[in-house]
Amino acid sequence: MKLRLALGVAFLALPLPALAAEVDPAEQRAALEEAIEMIETRYVGTQHIDTLTAELERLAAKVERAEDGQAFAKRVTERLRAVSGDGHLGLSYSEKPIPDPVEEGEQLTLNDDFEEWFGAGVNNGVQKIERLEDNVMLLDLRVFPPPSMGAETIAAAMNTVAQGNALIIDLRKNGGGAETVLLVMGYLVEPGSQFMSTYNRPRDEWTHESVPAWVPGKRFGSEKPLYILTSRRTFSAAEALAYSLQAMDRATIIGEVTGGGAHPFEYRKVSTHFALDLPEAMSRHPLTGTNWQDVGVKPDVEVPREEALDVALRLAREAIKGR
Repeated sequence: MKLRLALGVAFLALPLPALAAEVDPAEQRAALEEAIEMIETRYVGTQHIDTLTAELERLAAKVERAEDGQAFAKRVTERLRAVSGDGHLGLSYSEKPIPDPVEEGEQLTLNDDFEEWFGAGVNNGVQKIERLEDNVMLLDLRVFPPPSMGAETIAAAMNTVAQGNALIIDLRKNGGGAETVLLVMGYLVEPGSQFMSTYNRPRDEWTHESVPAWVPGKRFGSEKPLYILTSRRTFSAAEALAYSLQAMDRATIIGEVTGGGAHPFEYRKVSTHFALDLPEAMSRHPLTGTNWQDVGVKPDVEVPREEALDVALRLAREAIKGR
């Protein structure tokens, strides 16, 4: 489920629960036609608009019979992503009727129960904290929860690892999430550092965000050795953390090139049961003037994901001994 980030970091795209139900051809065509209009007027990847609209027109022309809504959404999503390469662009299906569009600036949700993805059952994304030999701390983060759900858990985790001589943050299974990525940054870099700028196409405006000047508890700080583990599954807000720390020369990135999703998205209703997952903004880091869209975050030390932790441990111990 997508969550709006004031800082403009990309989001975690999660599957929506839905019962199998057929959607008639009229609604399928209506969804595709409205999606075309939305893409033409709001999609930030303007270089792909012509090919995307042509693909949606082709799909609409082939609609002939009722189809399972979830299957239809999946098929359309696959085509949208194949054409654009944008992992945040897609079509989502809701078995329940989707509410009418809200005012600009408010968030449309297809399912307001985030507990399954961000709640206590997944410990707000904190999978593991482990203290290893030489006081190397390992923090395995699987998602970045909304602050209202998981800020205290994330802060507690960061307070625990603050006592390490070195820190390894494992993002190899992290698909993204919400604003707590900025909270994590607050424990690792100088307070007030620039974080990310975001351009919103529909509003034609830029917004800028900085690292918090204050975070609760102890900070790991901006000097001790820091390593970030990545894989092809690392995506969206998780990439924002890795990319920013790399751009600031604060961390060593170890593992695989990440998924390449840097465009924040909104849900836009296109029919009774379908919403377009529409990237309307693009992130830009002030130090690089660009982002990780399509190309991913490229590791400083590129190794298969299975080897990343061993490499990080070796480098961390060498760094500690050299201090």
